[in-house]
Amino acid sequence: MTATATVAAPGPARRAVLRFARERTAVAALTLLVLIALACLIGPGLTGHDPERAYPDLRQLPAGLTAQPDAARLRPALERLAFRMRARLDAVERDGDTMRLTLGSDAGVDRRSLVYLPRSALFGTPAVLEDRDGGRGLVVAVPIRRLHFPLGTDIQGRDLLTRCLVAGRISLAIGLAASLVALLIGVACGATAGFVGGAVDAAMMRAVDVLYALPFVFFVILLLVFFRPSLLLMLVAIAAVEWLDMARVVRAVTLSLRERDFVRAARALGLGTPRIILRHIVPNTLGPVVVTATLLVPQVILLESFLSFLGLGVQEPQTSWGVLIAEGARSIEAAPHLLAAPAAFLIATLVALNLIGDGLADALEPRGD
Repeated sequence: MTATATVAAPGPARRAVLRFARERTAVAALTLLVLIALACLIGPGLTGHDPERAYPDLRQLPAGLTAQPDAARLRPALERLAFRMRARLDAVERDGDTMRLTLGSDAGVDRRSLVYLPRSALFGTPAVLEDRDGGRGLVVAVPIRRLHFPLGTDIQGRDLLTRCLVAGRISLAIGLAASLVALLIGVACGATAGFVGGAVDAAMMRAVDVLYALPFVFFVILLLVFFRPSLLLMLVAIAAVEWLDMARVVRAVTLSLRERDFVRAARALGLGTPRIILRHIVPNTLGPVVVTATLLVPQVILLESFLSFLGLGVQEPQTSWGVLIAEGARSIEAAPHLLAAPAAFLIATLVALNLIGDGLADALEPRGD
């Protein structure tokens, strides 16, 4: 006598995960998005540069792997520092990664002024090798620091890679936070309007139509008239309009659910409207909600970039991809890499999020498997 083993069929959530895993493009996009998020989270601590640290002698460097300062920039940097030390740069000799400088001054070279060398971040701590002519001349050995700027530097000499990664934190945080707020408001309003129906549904949808008719940029400018520009204000402005699409999607799904047998059974058991919405309506709208939310995040990030490009979004000292793109657009002729670097991060993130949304739409689509 042989026994046959019964294998339980995978649940809806597991089937959706398996279908998503078969979407190679969506999985690759998810991997790219995770890598971008991790780079923005931990990358600024690994680049070796503070995002606000400016190198005046290394402004608008193009992207490259060459260590800086190179031979073309060493002499100008040393002359600028000698001028600040009120001394002449009489001779410069290089031995590997060490510079041998001969400084002169008729009034005498103040040794305390040598602190300008390490403060420039291009050189290490200097050592006095020789004192000539009663202090009117000093021979100094100073090590050269090897700095790398893979994406170049901006117009102030700040590392562009570090700036892009720090800006990504702001852009991604705004995208997630505003999308979450829009998700909560949209699901609550859409489910309530669709389930209750009647005058409540009509009134709520007319309010949605009115907000749709309000120009978004005009709404933001109106807020800025009465409130000081800030990150919180931009979150409020974006979330105040981005929940409208979510509300319509959830309402449409709720209209098809409220006459289903499980909802009728819940009514027959005496459950109240809030409990039915929370326990039966909202869980059954999660498929369309997840897909819409995935597509909402890139839309919010794009809006934030648009507002920051206009100067209505993130304000200094904070930065975002939109702010960096606006700065790069002003210097596109002299330094096109200032625009290309943040734009590449933004485009990669938006494309990845849209591909993930397409993959989720296919995975959550009801099928017979």
